[in-house]
Amino acid sequence: MHTVHTSKSALVRARLSHPVIDCDGHTIEHDPAFLEHLNRVAGAAVCGRYLRRRAQGSWLRWYHMSWAERHAHRAIRPPWWRVPTSDTLDWATFVLPKLRYERMQEMGFDFAVLYPTYSLSFPHIPDEELRRACCRAYNACQADIFGAFQDRLAPAALIPMHTPQEAVEELDFAVKELKLKCVMLAGHVQRPVAAVARQHPEAQHSAVWLDTFGLDSEYDYDPVWAKCTELKVAPTFHSAGLAWGSRTSISNYMYNHLGHFAAAGEAVCKALIMGGVVRRFPHLRFAFLEGGVAWACALFSDMVAHWLKRNRHVINRCNPANLDREQLQELCRRYGGAFAADYEQLAGIMGQVERAQHEPAALDDWAAAVERSENIRDFFTRNLYFGCEADDPLNALAFNTKLNPFGARLNAIFSSDVGHWDVQDITAVVAEAFELVEQGLLTKEDFRDLVFTNPVKLLTGGNPAFFQGTALEQAVGGLPPAVTVASST
Repeated sequence: MHTVHTSKSALVRARLSHPVIDCDGHTIEHDPAFLEHLNRVAGAAVCGRYLRRRAQGSWLRWYHMSWAERHAHRAIRPPWWRVPTSDTLDWATFVLPKLRYERMQEMGFDFAVLYPTYSLSFPHIPDEELRRACCRAYNACQADIFGAFQDRLAPAALIPMHTPQEAVEELDFAVKELKLKCVMLAGHVQRPVAAVARQHPEAQHSAVWLDTFGLDSEYDYDPVWAKCTELKVAPTFHSAGLAWGSRTSISNYMYNHLGHFAAAGEAVCKALIMGGVVRRFPHLRFAFLEGGVAWACALFSDMVAHWLKRNRHVINRCNPANLDREQLQELCRRYGGAFAADYEQLAGIMGQVERAQHEPAALDDWAAAVERSENIRDFFTRNLYFGCEADDPLNALAFNTKLNPFGARLNAIFSSDVGHWDVQDITAVVAEAFELVEQGLLTKEDFRDLVFTNPVKLLTGGNPAFFQGTALEQAVGGLPPAVTVASST
């Protein structure tokens, strides 16, 4: 079958002097191949448990409930019809690596990093044996079916994060044994609140907290970041924030979906910064996918503002001990009348928590992460990367040096999301992303950074040899050394 035609994206790509790298395409899992690998990895019994779990999954239970039951249990509306099916050729493209490879030119891509669809949840399976088996089987399956196409296609390995040990073991297997060059770490683990689990074990699944690894974690995850450094892989995160906070509608999937990837990305990003992970591992590059860059611009600006107002050098401006009692008494006498006759009671409005004694070390929330505001700038411009879909006009915020603190440019990376419901025409994605240039919101140089330079910085930040042996080896070799080699500044 001849599938290549001159698409809108192919026409845009023909006008460019640089390649286009897709940092977040999606595959639709080939179920028979996965089950074969799962059986090989863990045996028939675990394979059967997986099939039963899938058939009785929590998302499916929603469909078997009455509206009264959904209301009583606050069962949220699950994702449904997650992939486009109006074009059979496109659907087959998501499943068949050879067909995808053949259509790369038509889609306007030169190279693509590929993530799963239905298997995105594997690193979050509560059952440890099943979780680890599913991740390992998926990784082995992807290595097999994409092995012949690695010069243009790079599947991301799934890395569970319930404990540092299982993450390190799967990283070793995926990178050393399978030779996969991209990894997707779970962005969080939902853990039961210990006191509730002890006193009310029947409620432990409802009383949970989010462990995002960098701050207040159950474990020390530094061995994971050290292993990523050793193996020269960039940790990327693609976890969901569905069912968090306000995203708990029992009737409306769109209500739950809006902003959930950004929320999940922000949660782990804040933890990595505030917990000092980025500071301790300055050579690592971290990517947060499918949430866009608007949340990152907001977080960057907000962090700088918060640090300026509440760093250790200025925090004592808010110390209640600063109040001049005599002056307060005089002001109450002159201006308060009966309303504020008792000035001590007025001062007491701040409450016991405000007046409590604090250890000096506890007064600096930034101690592990930031010594000066420029550190925050360096983290966002050196270590952190943000997946941006083609149809998001707010991609332009990353390059707005008049708006971002310090005149910074954030590392937006082109992430097509082809394979999911939001991309209706996979041959028009690059053209859609280029519309920001045509509208004057991005320069051609900005677009080059979005689709080529920034992805290269992410993928080669720890591994300068990432593109050796690929179709982009020569193009990447022509970039300045500062782009292709990790900076220690």
